[in-house]
Amino acid sequence: MKNSQRILNGLVLTAVIFLIATLLGSKINLNINFIPTSFGTHSIMLLLSIIAIVYLKKYVNYKIAFPKFNTLLNPIAVGLLVSIIVNPLMTILTRKLGADVESHPLFLKMNATQVFFFVFIYASIAEEVLFRGFLMNFLSPLKSTVIPFFKRKISLPIIISAIAFGLAHLILFTTGVSWAFLLKVVVFTTILGLFAGYYQEKYNNNIYAILVHMAGNFTGFIAAIFMH
Repeated sequence: MKNSQRILNGLVLTAVIFLIATLLGSKINLNINFIPTSFGTHSIMLLLSIIAIVYLKKYVNYKIAFPKFNTLLNPIAVGLLVSIIVNPLMTILTRKLGADVESHPLFLKMNATQVFFFVFIYASIAEEVLFRGFLMNFLSPLKSTVIPFFKRKISLPIIISAIAFGLAHLILFTTGVSWAFLLKVVVFTTILGLFAGYYQEKYNNNIYAILVHMAGNFTGFIAAIFMH
């Protein structure tokens, strides 16, 4: 498979999974107050991602395993730092641009316990299985193409999966949020995706990308505690 065809196929399949999950997930109503509508979306996303990984196992070398304890600190610390640094900077930029600072729409609908289970844990797993577990692994033959970044080299699969992950959050425009909020979320998730991809590639283990993602969502969970 040519590189250009691999990129196109990977992005199209990822977009299809994401859109199907978004459209069908919103239709699922379990009539259980504790379970938010996002549960349906992320459940379909996770299921379709697993199906794609299994069906395309010839092209997707997916691995997930319990990490070694002494390797946990760095990815968790990096995810936290991205959240602690990027979110306040984007909030300052939002104010400088004269826009209102908004809360994530999900946080307005969920209490802290729901945010913990369905955003901090479940959304992190579902999204990382799709964007790093499937897409990035599908693009792994392209990892010899790198871009120098300080003392690191960032591969093309890391960059593509991070940008796709960030742009996927443009779906939030359907909730009525402002352009400034969309910009903040896209920038934050793209940067978080770069680091999630870095650790995914470093260890070839999806659990590290999930840990980075969870750590990046941790400050949102703390904010949800104080909001409610």
